[in-house]
Amino acid sequence: MGFVVMNIRARSFRNLVIAVSAMASLGALTGAAVAQTTAPIAPPKPAAVAAAQEAPKADANNANAGYVLGPDDVVEVSVLGQPEFTTRSRIRADGTIVLPYVGSTAVAGDTPVSLAKRIAGVLKAGGYYSNPIVSIEIAGFASRYVIVLGAVAQPGLQPVDRPYRVSEIVARAGGIRGDGADFVIVRREKGGELKLPFEKLATGDATDDPFVLPGDKVYVPPAETYYIYGQINSPGVYPLRDKLTLRKAIARSGGLGAAGSEKKISVYRDGKKTSLALDEPILPDDVVVVGQRSF
Repeated sequence: MGFVVMNIRARSFRNLVIAVSAMASLGALTGAAVAQTTAPIAPPKPAAVAAAQEAPKADANNANAGYVLGPDDVVEVSVLGQPEFTTRSRIRADGTIVLPYVGSTAVAGDTPVSLAKRIAGVLKAGGYYSNPIVSIEIAGFASRYVIVLGAVAQPGLQPVDRPYRVSEIVARAGGIRGDGADFVIVRREKGGELKLPFEKLATGDATDDPFVLPGDKVYVPPAETYYIYGQINSPGVYPLRDKLTLRKAIARSGGLGAAGSEKKISVYRDGKKTSLALDEPILPDDVVVVGQRSF
C-alpha cells in the first residue's frame, strides 16, 4: 500500500515538473513575441522614395540616356520632391544653363545621366539637399541632327536622340517618294560617302543598314526617267528602275492603245532614232514613241 502511494506521489511530482517547464517555455515564447511586437518597426518606404531609388536605373535604360547635349537643346532639370527646383531652359550658345542654387552651369557635352549625377553631387556638397534625386528630361532636340534631302515625303532636319539606322531616318522622313531613286546616298560629316540600295536597306542585315551620325546628310536623288508617248494608254514621264525592258515599259504605261502597233515602236536615244527589241533594256532619257498600226 505504501509503495502505491509513493508511486502516485512520484508521478504527480513528475507531472508538476513537466507542467512548470511547459509554462516556463510558454513564458519565454510569449516574452519573445512581446519583445518582437514592442520593438521599433522601421516605417515603410514611401512609394515616391522607392520610385526615386529606381530612377537612376530607369534613366540609364532610357532611349535618350546616351544623347550628348549641345546648344539650343531644351532640358528640364528637376529634383524629386522639390518642385521649387524644377527648371526648363534652352542651352545657350556657350553651352550653359542657369539653375537654382547652382547658378550658371556648363552642360554641353554631358548626357542626361552624367549631368544628373553631376548636379546631384553639387547640390549635396553644397548642403542644399541631403540625398537629391536629379532627373534630366530633354524637351527639345536641336544640336544633334541628320539632314534629310531629296525625294522623301518630308525633307528637313531629323534629331538624333539615339542611334538610328539609315532606314529609320528615311522612314521618319516619310519614306521615298514615287519619283525617288531606288538607292540612298549618305554623306558623312567627316568625309566619305555611302551608296545604299533601298532594297537592301529594307530586307538586308545590319551591315546593309548602317547607323547615321550627327551631321550626316541623307540624300535620296530623283530617279532617272524615260519618256513614252504616242499610241499608248498612259503616256508620260516615268521613273526608270533597274532592268526595265521595252516590253515592261509598255505594260507599265497601260499597254498599247487601240490603234497602237508593236511593229511601229521607235526609240530615240541621245537624239538618234534606234530600233529596240521588246526584251532589250530602256536607258535613262530614252524616248519611246508608239506608232499607229495600218488598218
